[in-house]
Amino acid sequence: MPDSLKSTVGCWASGQYDQSLDSVAAELPVALTYNRRSHVVMMATPADLEDFAVGFSLTEGIIERPRDLISIRVLQREQGLEVAMTVGEECFGRLERQRRNLTGRTGCGLCGAESLEQAMRDPAAVPQGLRVHHAGLQAAIKALQQPQPLQAATGAAHCAAWCATDGTIIAAREDVGRHNALDKLIGHLARQGADPAVGFLLVSSRASYEMVYKAAAFGAELLMAVSAPTALAIDYARRSGLTLVGFARPGRHNVYTFPERIGEQDHD
Repeated sequence: MPDSLKSTVGCWASGQYDQSLDSVAAELPVALTYNRRSHVVMMATPADLEDFAVGFSLTEGIIERPRDLISIRVLQREQGLEVAMTVGEECFGRLERQRRNLTGRTGCGLCGAESLEQAMRDPAAVPQGLRVHHAGLQAAIKALQQPQPLQAATGAAHCAAWCATDGTIIAAREDVGRHNALDKLIGHLARQGADPAVGFLLVSSRASYEMVYKAAAFGAELLMAVSAPTALAIDYARRSGLTLVGFARPGRHNVYTFPERIGEQDHD
């Protein structure tokens, strides 16, 4: 299924009105099921759904490693798509204890959590070995437009990118939902066996607490966001030991937590 569609649009500009074909991002319900039991329905872009399944399962703590997913199938349903996953008894028991049946809207990371304790889960502690330069962060920011074909075509997608310490973008995933884009990227990296200690995450959105939580669950030591972090995201970053960078634009960025991971190019 394509990640964008064509739609007729009327455009008014400089006093003139005309009609043309425009590219719009695809968005539809994607049901994630485990052992034939429905767990969550997310509004998502119908691309890289196997990566999405792995990333969501990892960051939600349903599985511990990609091989815990015995099988993944993407099935067409009347009103959307189903990603049907099979897990072993231990993982399924963990899922049953979580009891987090929910419907996720595009911009939401909490919809349907059944308790405050479930919503405010403690973030994982991250390692402390990463060292980057401010120049590397800036190089990644300047390169971020390149891996965003869906955003370029539609203007309606978020991107999550995995960057080497020099700022080279190694992998990226897009989705109409920022959490989905990050889960897709984490799923891809986990399936490739990527080492979270040798790079950092960059997202084209604000940094919510849920984005910090997912980054920490993957084991990333640094998360950089184009827009601002929330107060809770900063608190979660401090609790997990993660370096959080926000307002990342060409020529500037703010460091909110653990600045000791970031040094100057010439002397650090």
